[in-house]
Amino acid sequence: MDSSWKTLSTIRCTKIMSNQPSTNIAVPGSTSQMESTKTNLVAALPGVALTWSVFCSQDRVVFPAGSLLQVLKALKSAGFDQLTDLTAVDLLEYGSASDRFEIIYCLLNVDSGLRLIAKTHLSEPDLTIPSATQVWLGADWLEREVYDMYGIIFDGHPNFKRLLLPQEFQSFPLRKDYPVKGRGERHNFPVVTRAES
Repeated sequence: MDSSWKTLSTIRCTKIMSNQPSTNIAVPGSTSQMESTKTNLVAALPGVALTWSVFCSQDRVVFPAGSLLQVLKALKSAGFDQLTDLTAVDLLEYGSASDRFEIIYCLLNVDSGLRLIAKTHLSEPDLTIPSATQVWLGADWLEREVYDMYGIIFDGHPNFKRLLLPQEFQSFPLRKDYPVKGRGERHNFPVVTRAES
C-alpha cells in the first residue's frame, strides 16, 4: 500500500466520522467501472435475479443461493480476483428478514481497487450451500469458521471440519438462539492446566 492511498483512506475516514460529505474524494475503482461491471454481470448471468444496492459507498449485490457458484465464477471473471472475507449473519431477530441466515462474500478487484459485497440467504432446515473453494482457495478456513459459529454447511469443501471448536462440540455459538451462558459445554471437556499444556 503506497502512502497516497493511506492518506486518501485517512481523509475519507475522517470525513465519514465527522459526517461531512466525501464527494470530492476519489477512491480506487470508479463509479463508471462498477456500472460497467454490473452491465457485464447481468449479461453473463441471464435469468439470475441480481439485486444491486449501495450502502456507505459500498456496492452490494444479492442473489439466490441456488446460483451461488455461477455468480461467484462470473464475479471472478469480471475481475474480482480476491476473496477478502466470508462471513454470515443470523437474522433471527431482525424484523424484516424473510430468511434466517445471510452469507456474505467480500470481494476485491486487486488491479482497480474496486470492492463488492456479494450476499445470499439461507433458511432452516436446509443450511447447505456450495463451497467457494472451487473459485477462491482462500475460502477454506473462512468457510470452516462460518460452519463452526453458525452451522452453515459448505458442500464440496476439501477439508470440512471444525476450525475453532472441538470436533465433539454440538452447537453453533453465534446463532441468536444460542444461550448467552452456553449449554454447559465447558463441563463436558477435561480441564487442562497451564502446566499440562
